[in-house]
Amino acid sequence: MTLLLVATGDTIAHRTSSVASGRDLLELAGPPPARVVVEDMLAEPSWDTSTTTQLALARRVRTALADDEFAGVVVTHGVDSLEETAFLADLLAGPARGGIVFTGAFHSLAAASPDGPANLAAALATAADPAVRGAGAVVCLAGELHAARYAAMVDTRADRVTSAPQPMLGRVVEGRVRLTSTPPPRPPAAGSEVESDVALIKTYPDMPPSLLTTVTDLGAQGVVLEGTGAGNVPVELFGAIMELSQMNIPVVVASRAHTTGIGMTERLGAIGACGLSAQKARLALMVALGSGGGVKSARRYFESLA
Repeated sequence: MTLLLVATGDTIAHRTSSVASGRDLLELAGPPPARVVVEDMLAEPSWDTSTTTQLALARRVRTALADDEFAGVVVTHGVDSLEETAFLADLLAGPARGGIVFTGAFHSLAAASPDGPANLAAALATAADPAVRGAGAVVCLAGELHAARYAAMVDTRADRVTSAPQPMLGRVVEGRVRLTSTPPPRPPAAGSEVESDVALIKTYPDMPPSLLTTVTDLGAQGVVLEGTGAGNVPVELFGAIMELSQMNIPVVVASRAHTTGIGMTERLGAIGACGLSAQKARLALMVALGSGGGVKSARRYFESLA
């Protein structure tokens, strides 16, 4: 069995005056559960990550499992946008049967108690475990396993992520994976191409509809709106949503509370985000539009995620 470790730097690799390589991190994590091939990939800090970098990582995960026949892939990533890159990798992985694990650190190697080495050791153990093969991308932090579809960092002071309102996928205990819930259904097969020009807008009272038309005038091929708990958006936006839908520019409405409804906007042509956060709905829309097709293609894709 051979695993691939893709190291992107960021907090997990930060020393006082240098950055640890992927090989350095592997040595700090202790004896791996299988042979590991290491690749270092240059990336921006995760708080400033680019779509180009996220796509490069997601595509490398896909090819590593499908073409290079690695049994599993571990990606070290900054925690600020880890959940998003992991979900994009999940969407592009298709039916790949290998383990896909993203990990990182809240405390650098220069800290009194760095968490990176233990997180990497747990991530490698997870990627090598048959229990997660075919389960899609998994986020591994602090010994906890979260499906990439549900993982979210909600409190940096707690040094952890959550799957709420869904259950956590499992834990890593003494180097062994213990799944405590069923992985989410796999997304539909997708090509490696995506439409990166998709806008994300958080709605607010009295929001002018010109914000929607401005982003599409600037080239956005789709728009994700984050609405209220029930998925509603201000009535001022109704006309713009209908207009964009008629122009074959999909408008996806996500709920800030991860509910599946989209209120009255469905009859205007809007598409529900199927409980995805607004950030992840944007990634799903990018993938949905990768092969073209506009509103019809996007609607069919999101319906398949339900």
